[in-house]
Amino acid sequence: MELIQSDPWSSLRAFTTARIALGRTGTAIPLREVLAFRMAHAHARDAVYSQLETSLLQEQLQPFHLPVPLLHSRATDRYEYLQRPDKGRALNAESVETLSALEHGADVAIILADGLSATAVNIHANPLLQQLLPMLKASGISVGPICLVQQGRVAIGDEIGALLKVKVTIVLIGERPGLSAADSMGAYLTYAPKPGTTDEARNCISNIRKEGLQYPAAAGKIFYLLQEALRLQLSGVELKDNHGLLNS
Repeated sequence: MELIQSDPWSSLRAFTTARIALGRTGTAIPLREVLAFRMAHAHARDAVYSQLETSLLQEQLQPFHLPVPLLHSRATDRYEYLQRPDKGRALNAESVETLSALEHGADVAIILADGLSATAVNIHANPLLQQLLPMLKASGISVGPICLVQQGRVAIGDEIGALLKVKVTIVLIGERPGLSAADSMGAYLTYAPKPGTTDEARNCISNIRKEGLQYPAAAGKIFYLLQEALRLQLSGVELKDNHGLLNS
């Protein structure tokens, strides 16, 4: 039986998921913490190779009464996606044809892409949209298709936005999994999207998950930035996130 010596920082564990105050057994980390670390590492690896549950997502999104096209990047499989980031930033020919047949010119298009954790999108995209889409409808912001993209990276939203001729794209994508969060989702907002857009022209809201930035708060931030992007006709470093500060 392990005799675990307590750590004086143990009270801080209530405020973070970081691996602090693990205690020790002699000069070693306790076995339970070693096993927990290995499990977290396994979850992170699994998240990188997870897949979008496209049928489930299409079913969940059906009540929004919006087109939900299934698209694919030029990366043919996960291995090519990880080795060739450029192919994850562009649509394959079939997907370009699919978008060409859809209605164009809405204010915003929403893209769900697997990124580096499809698990995150499978879990968090629908609950977030349940909060966000009613806000958009009430404000009169028109919404185009909700695009599901397999083997997609953030920049694939630029080509989608240009093809659909929308003013703004919102890309919901699985973030790189860490050892304390394998299901973190990010939201990237881009005004006037077009191929070749670089990252300083985007606004990012990160760590969307139950243990991080929760759905109502994330939806509120996205809605605020979207309204400001449409009003100021810009996004990125020039668009400041003052949400929650205006009345303070």
